[in-house]
Amino acid sequence: MAEEIMAASQGDDAEDFAAMLAAHEAVAPSLQQGQKVTGTVISIAGDNVFVDVGFKLDGIMDRKDILDAEGKESVVVGDSVEAWVVGVSSGEIRLSRSMSGSGIAALEDARDAALPVDGRITNVCKGGYTVDVMGKAAFCPGSQIGIYGVDDPTSLIGRCLQFLIIRVENHGRNVVVSHRALLEREHKENLEKVLEQIKPGDNVEGKITRIAPFGVFVELAPSVEGMIHLSELSWSHVTNVDAAVSMGEVVRVKVLAIDRDAKGRVRISLSRKQAEGDPWEHVGDHLVAGSVVQGKVVRLVPFGAFVELLPGVEGLAHISELSWAKHITKPEDVLNVGENLTVKIKDIDLQTRRISLSVRDAEGDPWQDVERLFPVGSTVSGTVESIGRYGMFVALAPGVTGLLPDAVIKSSKTGKQYSVMDKGDTVTLTVQKLDIAARRISLAPEGMDVLDTDDDNAWKQHSRVGVTQETGMTVMAQALQKALQKK
Repeated sequence: MAEEIMAASQGDDAEDFAAMLAAHEAVAPSLQQGQKVTGTVISIAGDNVFVDVGFKLDGIMDRKDILDAEGKESVVVGDSVEAWVVGVSSGEIRLSRSMSGSGIAALEDARDAALPVDGRITNVCKGGYTVDVMGKAAFCPGSQIGIYGVDDPTSLIGRCLQFLIIRVENHGRNVVVSHRALLEREHKENLEKVLEQIKPGDNVEGKITRIAPFGVFVELAPSVEGMIHLSELSWSHVTNVDAAVSMGEVVRVKVLAIDRDAKGRVRISLSRKQAEGDPWEHVGDHLVAGSVVQGKVVRLVPFGAFVELLPGVEGLAHISELSWAKHITKPEDVLNVGENLTVKIKDIDLQTRRISLSVRDAEGDPWQDVERLFPVGSTVSGTVESIGRYGMFVALAPGVTGLLPDAVIKSSKTGKQYSVMDKGDTVTLTVQKLDIAARRISLAPEGMDVLDTDDDNAWKQHSRVGVTQETGMTVMAQALQKALQKK
């Protein structure tokens, strides 16, 4: 009987050992000392915290690892935690958030196990930084404080970071640490995970960690970044990156490309605007030809102003469409970039992605009431706008100009008084002829009989030179607009 009990006992031990061996074999190939893992807290009991790290064996961490500066627990059951594998045995996976302890032995153990240690930067010294690590003063070379360097080294004084111990020499009097080595190790581990999860065309989320004049860097996983070029930040025209995004902002991006160079370095190209979708796909739902809308001036060019009507959707207000009241030669004389503007949509061409706008039409056509305000035979007062070889142009109202022809001036008994007038002077005249279709008003001195004069050359001189009838743009302006839109 005793022999049977012993045999059964030995059988149970064999089964337990086999189970432990199987659990260890399931963990050992995947986990190595010094590896970083992420798990879920499943229990907090006594001095231990039990963490599910995705294996048959649970990870065990000292309870003091989850206490904050005030001695309170920083995590609860169900929270996700990151920790380092301190050791793997047949019965457990030992975890730690960082190496702790003091003395040379603890420093050497952390170095040999390649485990991170907590350190506080206490000063800037020649070639790097002084760091308080496990009660010892260590040296971190400037090149090892980070992957991208630091603009202001003094800004790190007082910061607590994690470091890998690189060297322990001369009985602990020469300790060299590196924060960069830890970041590069994390980068390598996380990069492979990221590359397994994403591919070109995917939409993912990330946090903006760096801003440069040419674009922004987005953290897709700890120590793994992709870059959004300036041209891919927004469908709107972006000149100042800081105005478009902010540090720490979480953005949704589309993966454009994943490239690996000859040295094995991986570059991930991202686009924020493509993740948002093409705004021109829905232009027809929001904008209609003939409607008056609000927009913002985003660019001024010699032939007009580009106005953003929707994010990433711009229209052109040609220089000839900026004002009824005066002849404009430079858009910047009447408009400013960033100015809010009321415009009328004259035409929308979805195929070429062009929208024609008019500022003056949004204000109303001043010629609508000309026949009522300035009937033939009525006496009117105006301001001399210009004097040329063909006569005197007089502004009667904003956008409404009349012509006192040179032939009429010479035939008038009071013609001499007009020869001494200058731009800006006030003059009183009679409406002689009115052509609403051609937008022309012929004037004459009060009491003078009507003369049959040919004023066509005068009006041609007064009109905008080189403007085509169909588009209101010169040939050169059309070419320049096309080049800008293609760019």
